Amino acid sequence: MARDTVDMTPIESRDELVAWIEKGVKPKDRFRVGTEHEKFGFYRDTHAPVPYEGPRGIEALLKGMEGLLGWEPIEDDGKIIGLADVTGGGAISLEPGGQFELSGAPLDTIHQTCAEAHAHFAQVREIAEPLGIGFLGLGMSPKWSRAETPIMPKSRYQIMTRYMPKVGTLGLDMMYRTSTVQANLDFSSEADMVKKLRVSLAWQPVATAIFANSPFTEGKLNGYLSFRSAVWMDTDNQRAGMLPFAFEDGMGFERYVDYALDVPMYFIKRGDTYVDVAGSSFRDLLAGKNPAAPGERAVLSDWVNHVGTIFPEVRLKRYLEMRGADSGPLSRIVALPALFVGLLYDDGVLDAAYDLVKDWTAEERQKLRDDVPKLGFKAEIRGITVHELARQMLTLARTGLRRRDRLDMNGCDETRYLDPIQAIVDEGRTAAEALIEKYLGPWQGQIDRVFEEQAY
Repeated sequence: MARDTVDMTPIESRDELVAWIEKGVKPKDRFRVGTEHEKFGFYRDTHAPVPYEGPRGIEALLKGMEGLLGWEPIEDDGKIIGLADVTGGGAISLEPGGQFELSGAPLDTIHQTCAEAHAHFAQVREIAEPLGIGFLGLGMSPKWSRAETPIMPKSRYQIMTRYMPKVGTLGLDMMYRTSTVQANLDFSSEADMVKKLRVSLAWQPVATAIFANSPFTEGKLNGYLSFRSAVWMDTDNQRAGMLPFAFEDGMGFERYVDYALDVPMYFIKRGDTYVDVAGSSFRDLLAGKNPAAPGERAVLSDWVNHVGTIFPEVRLKRYLEMRGADSGPLSRIVALPALFVGLLYDDGVLDAAYDLVKDWTAEERQKLRDDVPKLGFKAEIRGITVHELARQMLTLARTGLRRRDRLDMNGCDETRYLDPIQAIVDEGRTAAEALIEKYLGPWQGQIDRVFEEQAY
């Protein structure tokens, strides 16, 4: 999230929280797709991570981008921590370890998403290259220890850093050493949200396998194909996971609000000050009885910021966020929104995707999610491999994109954006496995080769 909300409108009841999410309902002709992608900055000469400070640091990079783009700076305690495009709706932000993120604007087509991503990388290179900075698209930083990883000056991250070790062993790795690409999609009604949430949750492990791209930690193989995904299994299980209640009768906006009310909070923001309320519930804040913030009552921005710090595999806000993919090269950054637009935005394809997974049990879905980070395409559910499911997922998505029939200026539809992941599925070998083969073969165990061959 580029900027935490400040809106002091009082919130008096649970119904107002439900109504806030319900305002995300849109007619189908107003459906959009937003894409968020992170990348690790490094110095090309040393392969060291880029700190915030200094003439060649992240701060200098952001200030250079501000001058190039003319976007509004986002500051925290006087430090620039991001940029906002107040006209187009996009933003640049920093993750805790300096991961450089574009939160893309809500766009009508994948053609526009592709153009946005290409423009962003060209703009970043224009500022970064004179600073000697390159970028790496992997799900996990491949070389640096936690101690070597820089810390960004964002107040919310200080609160999270103190809290994470209390609720898991890998939360700090999630914050400082992982990188992802996400796609955000709309819904037309409560029932449409429920079906899309169920479909995207069930299929998310398959997407994780398709985009698996994090086999290295601290210069060595970590035993996983998507260690980024494995990290989430021991980060903060009260705010992560597969949301089994989403498949139960009665699922809807109210049920998700009830879940979110009891997910522990991180902070509330009053003016420019972040108040640490980590571990306490929004339900108590709503009642004016939050022990970490005595006397405080809930305001709208508390809710908006809170639902943005819940981390399930698919997150509901005023849209649905697909959260299962490792970061990767530009072609796969664009492939992720193409995959889920194709799967979710055509009613017939959505129904077909649901029919394939609707009988899976919560236990089966969870086992699939647990197995995929290590096994990738070899994981199975009911005797069906994830590789076969990935083939089906790509076929469905291609059908959905073809039916959308959104053509570019050359008369081409959006299906071509699936080609980079179609090649992975056709080969039956994840990007992580291809990297492992290089590491064990021509790289001869030298992790620095990844910076030379995989950099943007």
